[in-house]
Amino acid sequence: MTGSQGNTRAVARRTVVAAVGGAGLAGALSACGNADDSGPPASQQQQPTGGTADGGAAGTVLARTTDIPEGGGKVIGAVVVTQPRAGEFKAFSSKCTHRGCAVKGIADGTINCPCHNSRFDVADGSVKAGPATSPLPPAAITVEGESIKLA
Repeated sequence: MTGSQGNTRAVARRTVVAAVGGAGLAGALSACGNADDSGPPASQQQQPTGGTADGGAAGTVLARTTDIPEGGGKVIGAVVVTQPRAGEFKAFSSKCTHRGCAVKGIADGTINCPCHNSRFDVADGSVKAGPATSPLPPAAITVEGESIKLA
């Protein structure tokens, strides 16, 4: 074996070790997400500006006021409607600002993303726990009688 072969073998061994280490890191990172995590970050995705993902438009009834629990809320298509205090209704995009996953549940005063456990305040959409760093964008709604509608 010549000196150059010895160096080639050492480089190859380092390359393999680095590749295996990188693959392990990639596997660990992918275990954090799910199928929804494969898209671009939420900052590069379009956010709803009116209507819903399923084709709703301004004036579309989202829910009745009695459907939205005080201190909680309900995810309805592309929006999440909350009632932080009795008679006060808010709405936000239902897409997490971290990676664009759909938020799923509302509990203990927070809107919760199941992908990476980001939590947002039901009153203003602000981040209560990351990895998200941006609040949920507000969605425009109106309350007419017992109907909550897209504005």
